[in-house]
Amino acid sequence: MFYIRLALTAFRSLETNFMRSLLATLGVLIGVASVVACMSILEGASNRVIEDFKSLGSNVLYVFPAQARIEGRLVGASQTLVLEDMDRLRRELRDEIVSIAPEALGGATVKRLQKSEEFTIVATSEKYFEVNAFTAERGRIFNKGEAGDDLCTNVLIGNKVAEKLFQGADPIDELIQISSGTYRVIGVMQKKGNLGFINADETIYMPIRAGLQRFFNRKWLNRLTIQGADPTKLKDLQKQVRQVLRRAHGIAAGQPDDFNIFNQEQSLQNINQATMIFRVVFYSIAGISLVVGGIGIMNIMLVSVTERTREIGVRIAVGARRSDILLQFLVESMIISLLGGGFGVLLGMMFADLLEKVVVDLFKTQVTTTVIAASFVTASLVGIFSGIYPAFKASRLDPVEALRYE
Repeated sequence: MFYIRLALTAFRSLETNFMRSLLATLGVLIGVASVVACMSILEGASNRVIEDFKSLGSNVLYVFPAQARIEGRLVGASQTLVLEDMDRLRRELRDEIVSIAPEALGGATVKRLQKSEEFTIVATSEKYFEVNAFTAERGRIFNKGEAGDDLCTNVLIGNKVAEKLFQGADPIDELIQISSGTYRVIGVMQKKGNLGFINADETIYMPIRAGLQRFFNRKWLNRLTIQGADPTKLKDLQKQVRQVLRRAHGIAAGQPDDFNIFNQEQSLQNINQATMIFRVVFYSIAGISLVVGGIGIMNIMLVSVTERTREIGVRIAVGARRSDILLQFLVESMIISLLGGGFGVLLGMMFADLLEKVVVDLFKTQVTTTVIAASFVTASLVGIFSGIYPAFKASRLDPVEALRYE
């Protein structure tokens, strides 16, 4: 009963100065709303990326060119990863590798009649779609012969590419212009969303040899995706791939690789590290808001102590203990912070829900119970620490001086 009366007394005191109490909650409200909104966005985005990587399978390796250096300075990606590397890996590790897909990536302006859009361009082989379990919704995927043809002009387009360029019309066998070249659409890919590092729905796929020669005008690749035969021996395969590529590139013992190899586990670790950095940044931003809110609560409580000096003196004079006064003001500051925390959680969830509707095709925001619990705990701590000094000041007032206070 004592604590219930204490809470009711605190509510009545706050109600007496409603506008001032409301303003005191805003700092905490904004801070908690920031935590909930930012973390729901981060959780949703990171989970989407992790799911996309996991959908690629646990037996996949990625080979990228390393950063090239001249006199110790970074000058871009090495240009040593080529189609011959893919052929050599296929020959020397035929029993360990199920499929291997080359990729050359870029971007271009794509036109059809009067419509013009910017899209990602990927030159690859038919194995790319096999490794990624990616199929055509309409039409067909180019075959091995087309992938090896230097002059092939057939392309596949992502689902959103078809929507933006053809707006409901059938794209199959229609012509599109990519940069200065004309290509024929032979297939529209199924909706896939993010596929590893690209948005598959806004990408155009062309045969690897024709893409390198006609579009990119180069020989080097951006990536090799290797599907291993045995997921349990992926680290062994990674070592073997490294040995084959070092021999192919003529890298002497003691010299660094001119390529990087990642497996899914390493990729997920990198994602988690990046996510942790964003968590720290987001929590720091929200923490600043909470500190400002805490200062506001402390200021309001100090004003309240000054205004209620005679009341405090009367309570002490009629038998209230100093610990009772201390507890009363602490409860008031906690109520302010918890109200701000509660409304902050609701506001953060509303913002996250609104954002999800705006970016509906990218990811779903996720408000976890951990974030909500952490927000309330933080709001409580802000209330306690902000109220300690005003409460201590109130409890140490001399009752005689307090009763004489005007």
